[in-house]
Amino acid sequence: MIELRGVSKHWREFSIKNITLEIKRGEYFVILGPTGAGKTLLLELIAGFHFPDEGKILIDGEDMTFSPPEERNIGFIYQDYMLFPHLTVEKNIAFGLRAGQRGRFKQERREKRERRERREEIERKVKEVLQMLGIEHLAKRRPATLSGGEQQKVAIARALAIEPRILLLDEPLSALDMRTREQLREDLRRLNREKGITMVHVTHDQTEAAMLADRIAVMMRGRIVQIGTPREIFSRPVSAEIAEFVGVENIFSGVVVRNKGGLAEIKIASAGLAGSAGLAGSAGSAAFSGSETIFAVSKHGEGTAVNVFVRPEDIILAKSIQDFGGSSSARNVIRCEIERITSMGALVRVRMRNRLVALVTAHAVEELGLREGDEVFAIFKATAAHTIKA
Repeated sequence: MIELRGVSKHWREFSIKNITLEIKRGEYFVILGPTGAGKTLLLELIAGFHFPDEGKILIDGEDMTFSPPEERNIGFIYQDYMLFPHLTVEKNIAFGLRAGQRGRFKQERREKRERRERREEIERKVKEVLQMLGIEHLAKRRPATLSGGEQQKVAIARALAIEPRILLLDEPLSALDMRTREQLREDLRRLNREKGITMVHVTHDQTEAAMLADRIAVMMRGRIVQIGTPREIFSRPVSAEIAEFVGVENIFSGVVVRNKGGLAEIKIASAGLAGSAGLAGSAGSAAFSGSETIFAVSKHGEGTAVNVFVRPEDIILAKSIQDFGGSSSARNVIRCEIERITSMGALVRVRMRNRLVALVTAHAVEELGLREGDEVFAIFKATAAHTIKA
């Protein structure tokens, strides 16, 4: 559907470098990255607002590298809505439909009946997208009287009214409150499934990416550094930098001492555990009690230096081994002392003195009676430990 081949663009002090990717028809594709990664510039290259210095952009197999936006049949939604304040909601939505016909009306003398039919068609399409997004009751109102979520729905409706083959969304939910973001996420995913529109969505929000995407491209410093499903990106990052960005707070450094049938035994370095500050050794030593060995399902052989990533939500906490039940599938048991407990609503972040971090439910914390200073066992499966060559 959308194919970028070696696309590069120098823009002021910033550059997008050698972007190659393919987005499938009907896919919800998310470009995830920190602020300043080049996400918006990449989206605008796809839209035709800028032309690349190098490479090609193909849409449906057709070379559109230097085609203007109006020839690409693309809808574009920015985070700041960009509605016309003097027009009602229905007139905002109809604007693109009328603008698309204006030139033809000037070139051709149409009969009154044809113009009336065209008017009726516009009214039908406007009514259809109003109903699709559940905003029929807003049709006669002006943007200034709407909430942020309502304005964004109008912006989405306006983009959908022209029946684009591709919908590009630039941080469309970032200015909204949590409840409104959740509702609009559901609306966007539903529209993607029901209408089959190819959607390319730019965000720095990891939750947003995980909930919406069929696939995610992680972008950093003008480059695509990993493409995969949400599970691959969040549980199988290909570098420590990506791991830290997507919330893998537990990053170990060590050496494989043996590997039997794909189960690797990894000796952790003396400064083997670092928090989100960086790799092992950069943020102080781990303070393990007992074994400094981690088991991981891994292809890496004996003697290989590796980094090991464990997501905080994959760690279970127990006051004793008996409390946990001693399941044989959980090969890793680390004795820890709780340093800090931070409530995040339904979830609680538990940080240990050895810098290990677990994300558990508030119910679990209450049930176990966890307090700062308590000794606990941090338990995780070998399948939860992802390894890459250091």
